[in-house]
Amino acid sequence: MRVLVTGGAGYIGSHTVLLLLEEGHDVVVVDNFSNSSPESLRRVAALCSRAPRLYRVDLLESEKINQIVRDLAPDAVIHFAGLKAVGESVAKPLSYYRNNVTGTLNLLDAMESAGCRNLVFSSSATVYGESTELPLVETTQRSATNPYGRTKLHIEEMLEELAAADERWSIAALRYFNPVGAHESGRIGEDPQGIPNNLMPYVAQVAVGRREQVNVFGGDYPTVDGTGVRDYIHVLDLAAGHLAALDYLTDRTGSFVWNLGTGEGSSVLEVIQAFARAAGKDVPYQIVDRRPGDVAENYADPVKARLELGWKAERGLEQMVQDMWRWQENNPYGFPEEASDSYDNDELNEQLLKAASTVQSSSKPNNEGNQK
Repeated sequence: MRVLVTGGAGYIGSHTVLLLLEEGHDVVVVDNFSNSSPESLRRVAALCSRAPRLYRVDLLESEKINQIVRDLAPDAVIHFAGLKAVGESVAKPLSYYRNNVTGTLNLLDAMESAGCRNLVFSSSATVYGESTELPLVETTQRSATNPYGRTKLHIEEMLEELAAADERWSIAALRYFNPVGAHESGRIGEDPQGIPNNLMPYVAQVAVGRREQVNVFGGDYPTVDGTGVRDYIHVLDLAAGHLAALDYLTDRTGSFVWNLGTGEGSSVLEVIQAFARAAGKDVPYQIVDRRPGDVAENYADPVKARLELGWKAERGLEQMVQDMWRWQENNPYGFPEEASDSYDNDELNEQLLKAASTVQSSSKPNNEGNQK
């Protein structure tokens, strides 16, 4: 199957591209590298000895996207591309609506023109807002509380209406909870720009010495240890969920939605303690005031995905933090900085082919890219 992956150089995208290539799919990536690096795909190519085709393009460049999709004629699209920081979305709501919603509209127009109507969309548990109805099921009322979450909700609604209006479309929306971890090789992982917005990469940067301590927002919640509880899912389990959804759509039409989570919550302190065990060192933290809008607990009911997709999360918290620490220890400053704008598409693809021809071990950590 030829699969177009938007945002395929990003954290979840790169792990999904790796699994797609390992399964024998023909993979094409489009990415503008606004929050990612071509290096992630070079390492993907080296890990599986196969290279995706890569185009540096922004989904807001509608003419370019139309041309690429028409020329490629993909069988399906997995759509990751979009801005994703909640705090930034509050400060820059128009950027989020323009990037996420308009970018998706451009993609859908291009798919329609090319006759490709199979789509797996990267949604989010943020569409559930501040619901305290636990566990969160796919029928829980949606009510996003920030511009980022609202863009995901608007896109979900748009896709549902599209599938209802045109029965030729096959669309899956995957609502995932808190992606963490990294590939077991330590070669690809999460590389947030600036200060991490999420707990796990922040804890990892404290453990590796890039930051002083973790601020734990609230220690008086009605939970096991007073700190907030969230559903963390290993990025490779999450990637596998996208492949399962892709398979599900092959002989079905309509609009479908699934939660991708473990169904179990871990507290902030449990995460910090697990990370300390993995790193073999203390991870300093302090408990500070709660943040407005945070709920005590948030976790998925993943039963629907298990019954319909045959998918479930296989990796527990200990493996999540061990893999995350292996990535962070071997890449303390993430992927190396590079002037990727100086590469045209032909040069980028030559680099991927060269990486794919290099013998690599997928099981041994690698210390490349430790300096920024």
